[in-house]
Amino acid sequence: MERRSDHFCFLIGKHFNILISVRYFLLAFFIVHAQLTSPYQSHFMNVFHYGTDQLTIGKIIAIANGSLKAVLDEPALKKINASQRHVQQIVADNRTVYGINTGFGILSNKSISPEDTRTLQHKILQSHSVGVGDPIPAEIAKLMMISKVHSLAQGYSGVQPETLQRICWHIENDILPVVPEKGSVGASGDLAPLAHLFLPLIGLGECYYKGVRTNTAIILKKENKNPIQLGPKEGLALINGTQFILSYAVKGIQRMHNCLEAADIIGAMSLEALTGTKAPFDERLHALRPFQGNILVANRLRELLHDSAIMQSHVDCGRVQDPYSLRCMPQVHGASRNAWLHLKDLTETELNSVTDNPILLGANDTISGGNFHGQPLALPLDYACFAAAEIGNISDRRCYLLLEGNWGLPLLLMKDVGLNSGFMIPQYTTAALVTENKTLCFPASADSIPTSLGQEDHVSMGSISGRKLNQVLDNLEYILAIELMTACQAIEFRRPLKSSAILEFAHDYVRQFVGFASEDRIFAKDINDIKAILSNFSFVSKVNSFAQTTGANLQDTTERFQIL
Repeated sequence: MERRSDHFCFLIGKHFNILISVRYFLLAFFIVHAQLTSPYQSHFMNVFHYGTDQLTIGKIIAIANGSLKAVLDEPALKKINASQRHVQQIVADNRTVYGINTGFGILSNKSISPEDTRTLQHKILQSHSVGVGDPIPAEIAKLMMISKVHSLAQGYSGVQPETLQRICWHIENDILPVVPEKGSVGASGDLAPLAHLFLPLIGLGECYYKGVRTNTAIILKKENKNPIQLGPKEGLALINGTQFILSYAVKGIQRMHNCLEAADIIGAMSLEALTGTKAPFDERLHALRPFQGNILVANRLRELLHDSAIMQSHVDCGRVQDPYSLRCMPQVHGASRNAWLHLKDLTETELNSVTDNPILLGANDTISGGNFHGQPLALPLDYACFAAAEIGNISDRRCYLLLEGNWGLPLLLMKDVGLNSGFMIPQYTTAALVTENKTLCFPASADSIPTSLGQEDHVSMGSISGRKLNQVLDNLEYILAIELMTACQAIEFRRPLKSSAILEFAHDYVRQFVGFASEDRIFAKDINDIKAILSNFSFVSKVNSFAQTTGANLQDTTERFQIL
């Protein structure tokens, strides 16, 4: 009897455990289901919803590198379908609406028959594919596609869901179109580059396929896919927009932010090597002229120099002032930070805007306007171009100071000069790059050449502004690499004194790639090796991560100067 009782209790316990397991399984199922159907899905599941969520610089970069999934969900598809029905109604009613059943630009008064409206959209991609020059980076093409999907998915453009789904397929599979870099005047949309971007939808053009430049027709055959049959207005919706300018702005913002972060660290290292003072970075001074960028840079410099034995060693040296390139880092670096912030804010507005033409508010409510005009980004892109060039300009001046043989440093940062040229010639390179950047600072947005027989009589040239900013950043990364190489050499002449923990970490990280130079060598390799750790973001990332372990606060607490 006792054994039967024990067996009964065992069975009860076993089934009870099963019931508890089932209960927790059901609870987990309902939690996951709630998250999948919740408007807060992005927060829980790390998913971005095209046409619904707000796109930021950080999010579009994350979508492009695959760390954030982006989807067309039901609410977006509802808006897209409704907008497409507006177009179908306009065609069925035979009402004249620009771009749906008319020609384009100066040909807007030419009517197109209902049976030719689809052919018209096919032809617009062909006729506008007139770009020239080298292909843009594949990453820029991907950013263009992502930002275009987000714009069209808001439901004011009349495109088919199938068209957007095909673009998403290209994005998700890294089958990225080959797009020439030149040919857009930055108004009426980035017509030429966007036409090349979307030729693959209709089976034309080329894409990078598994790393190889390949004819689109071959790719579609291998992937068992047919070309898209564009509906009325779709071709125009695809090529009208600022996505070329916008994508270069996004990439420029990411790269310039990295350069600004690096410039503060490198500038602090140069100041240490030159036994400069941190007094000009006093918080009280900058409170009297409270530009946000200046305050941030001054704070970063104080944190970077905190607890430095080198700094402490010369507090009573009697030197009254440092040269501007040391003393005025908060004002100069800070002004460039402010320019960067202006571009970032406007770019994030553009990322969430509808920039094609015409806009469909309803079947009987269409507006032909100018949302495609690139001027809102062209101006801040040019401004950012000057700001980036100035960071290179002041960096070159610090390189020069490090070579003069003052304040206890050897001339040209080598003990045996004459036989050796030391670090003299790398500064020639910074001088050349600084001047090249100055020539790139002519504002493209100050120019305008009429197109479309005068119908499009003022254009932004913002596409050129975006490309020029990134050219300046190419040069700036080299300039900063040379200053970093020079500062690391100079700081070793202060031994056995040490700098702050953060700057010593930065120095040691560089020394993993480039060693101290006791005699001349081919410095081009050193420059390229250091430039690589700047341009791949690892230098700034490693230093920032180490700084966090020390309790230092190098970031803007308001998050305005961060990429999120």
